[in-house]
Amino acid sequence: MYSVEEFDKEKTKVFKYIMYKKRTEQEVRNKFKNQIPDEMLEDIIEYLKDAKYLDDNEFLEKQINEYKNLKTMSIKEIKYKLYLKGIDNKLIDKYIEKNYEELAEYEKKCIEKIKQKKSSTMSEEEIEQYLYRKGYKIGG
Repeated sequence: MYSVEEFDKEKTKVFKYIMYKKRTEQEVRNKFKNQIPDEMLEDIIEYLKDAKYLDDNEFLEKQINEYKNLKTMSIKEIKYKLYLKGIDNKLIDKYIEKNYEELAEYEKKCIEKIKQKKSSTMSEEEIEQYLYRKGYKIGG
């Protein structure tokens, strides 16, 4: 077991880490796994989840909106990036399914942007191959 003082000290470290930049539960676990005893880290994560400071659902939504506003990415690329951040695949799939029409529309716009941008330096076939490699659904 551990003292309240130890808990508060370690909780403050984790809190500063997630307040500097929104993080996923997995990112917190990876960052502090060898710095904070396992049991205490789990308790800190639960505390932060209960207090709504650590919320993978909210993180997922904000991250997707950020990608949509700043980047041209296929749904497949978005899914992969979120997976790398440690977001549960079921959570990602559920979000994509729920918002599929909007994401498919975003993906179509990205395809058009990429085609316009690359058309002066690549053939149509090269562009199609590029889009395919990036995970875009071409012609659908």
